[in-house]
Amino acid sequence: MTFKLTSHYFLERRGLKLGHVSVPEALAMPDKQTIMKVWKNDQSIVLPKLLDEHLPPYQADIQRAHECMEHTLNGIELGKTLEKSGAIKRLESEFSFLASSMEEHDEQAIEKLYFDAGDEKNILAEDLWCKASWLSFHDEDASLRFRFSFGMEGYEDVAADPERQHWAGELCTQIFPESELITKNPNILKHLTSILGHEPAFVERIVYFNAPNGGAQFHHDVERGHAGVVFAQLSGATFWLTASKPLLMKAMYDFSKQYPIKQELKNLLENDKLLSAYMEESDHAWVEELIDQTPEFIQYMIEQGYSHILQAGDVLLLPQRDLNHCVWHSVFTLGDEPGEALSFAVR
Repeated sequence: MTFKLTSHYFLERRGLKLGHVSVPEALAMPDKQTIMKVWKNDQSIVLPKLLDEHLPPYQADIQRAHECMEHTLNGIELGKTLEKSGAIKRLESEFSFLASSMEEHDEQAIEKLYFDAGDEKNILAEDLWCKASWLSFHDEDASLRFRFSFGMEGYEDVAADPERQHWAGELCTQIFPESELITKNPNILKHLTSILGHEPAFVERIVYFNAPNGGAQFHHDVERGHAGVVFAQLSGATFWLTASKPLLMKAMYDFSKQYPIKQELKNLLENDKLLSAYMEESDHAWVEELIDQTPEFIQYMIEQGYSHILQAGDVLLLPQRDLNHCVWHSVFTLGDEPGEALSFAVR
């Protein structure tokens, strides 16, 4: 699972060539006051090499996770993979494996496994699930994710049921033990406790495998009751663009004064309220074309200092205060191999 960065990468995602990036010099670890200040200012911050000394005991788990990814890509049912790896047996003391579904109604879904938490006498949490999905519809993007939650997907108010949130998180730990690299890391716990004023809970967990030609377009992760997201790179490397919503809107406006853009978007950029509302629509194609598909804009964001590179052992904090101040982020895979990462919401 070793990966070494070279000095220069081309940025490509889902068939689009979107520029290039040079790898900067190694970052120094920010101090506690800087971390708190940056979070409170709705900015992302990298904690470089935070996990380096903690990774070795979990290398076998990370290897098994990569094998799980490969089996999923090869069409092997997730339930069978977890049975063969011993994961189903491992979780039997606290969870009951109920059923699996191919989720044919969801084009991006691969398979969904259902569980209850508890024992033969008491059910502590019902209708927990692990869902494997593609990150895009692009034929050359093999990126996928394993998401852990509960209830009716798309309609659940996860903040309303902290007990099931907790057990969905425990399910993630049982299937992917390397989750403890976040949940039991003393430095992460210390920093987040200082930021939040209480010990954090890690909920709505996702295990990502960003593959070459894949990643994620600009989006945010605002959800009621959540303060932000902790992202940990466990293998491979990723390139990020991150900016709070007001700063991203300003970047679009400033860019439009230097480069030609569509008149429809130019009109929106003159009205912050309309632009902000449009960005929250499921179809915001005019903005998407600029921020996700325009190489010149991506290069502009890099030049303005909105980029990060993560490699194994690095952690990224992404505050998500509310819809008006959340950190939007865009992700690219660096290198020729997929990498595993953890993305856990913080409550």
